[in-house]
Amino acid sequence: MSAVELNDVVKRYGALEVVHSVNLNVEQGEFVVLVGPSGCGKSTTLRMVAGLEEISGGTVSIGGRLVNRVAPKDRDVAMVFQNYALYPHLNVAENIAFGLRVRREKKDVIDAAVKEAAAILDLTPYLARKPADLSGGQRQRVAMGRAIVRKPQVFLFDEPLSNLDAKLRTQMRAEIKRLHKRMGVTSIYVTHDQIEAMTLADRIVVMNGGRVEQVGTPMELFLKPANAFVASFLGSPPMNLLRATVVSMDGEPKARIDAAGAETAILRLPKTSGTSLRADQRILVGLRPEHVAVGMDASADVQEIAATVDLFEPLGSEALLHTRISGQPIVAKIETPADVETLLQIGRLQIPVGRLHVFDAESGKAVNGHA
Repeated sequence: MSAVELNDVVKRYGALEVVHSVNLNVEQGEFVVLVGPSGCGKSTTLRMVAGLEEISGGTVSIGGRLVNRVAPKDRDVAMVFQNYALYPHLNVAENIAFGLRVRREKKDVIDAAVKEAAAILDLTPYLARKPADLSGGQRQRVAMGRAIVRKPQVFLFDEPLSNLDAKLRTQMRAEIKRLHKRMGVTSIYVTHDQIEAMTLADRIVVMNGGRVEQVGTPMELFLKPANAFVASFLGSPPMNLLRATVVSMDGEPKARIDAAGAETAILRLPKTSGTSLRADQRILVGLRPEHVAVGMDASADVQEIAATVDLFEPLGSEALLHTRISGQPIVAKIETPADVETLLQIGRLQIPVGRLHVFDAESGKAVNGHA
């Protein structure tokens, strides 16, 4: 039985439909991340699970129980918000214990639960402090502690790390992952940050425009995106997408890259895409930046192609090389070379044909199977 089940869930504000027939099964103990750009409906979907937004259509079940008309406090879920939602006049221990006091639990039960949560989250030294005396990361841990002591069926996280700086976000990601591994509670997590999604999730749900684009493990979505939106949303930097037209040369379909005031380039396409393409079809050819090679020997599955260099961005041990093929931008993620000046003079890139993705330009859907 799924811990959380959404069947054809819809949300409307008057005549405006913002979430369209979302279907999702979250298994017991699973960590599922809803990811997508601002306004895609991910937080609204989470709030419908929590009961903070009324469901306009479809059903939500938690632990096999239909909860469409169940009050938030009776759904046996605990929610961690972006803004911490701590009581400033209460200390850490009192904030963690607040939900248990509302439920009129016994004092010894409350004290034991607070001590356990504080130990898990390394908050024991701060139990007497007020929220104003804590860092952002410590405040978020207090909010998580308040959720932990309730021992819910489901944890719901609504962009909990958005207010933290980059270093704290990295630390808190690791803490949330360790917490889930230790407690094993079913969790649904909302973020617009694809790095958070990739590092935390057992499965990712990519949303766009109130619809689910694709559901799968992080590597399934990274290696086999269902459409150009998923391909370009996941990955840092995002996948390169080149506008092109299918042409037939030597009996095999190839891609003629649209030239933006430059010489037209012809790319071979993966054999897996051949039967799905037609002549003159408008397509997008996708390639991950980390799969673009520079200065290697061409082989049977590697095509060398003319390119011009626009910009070099050193990131430490790695670097981003911004180039253009037929006037269209393509980024390569490479090891930082010892001789940058020589690198900037390169006139060719090596493209691994077997790693190319092909998408229909009109629908955005993938038209090849990538291994």
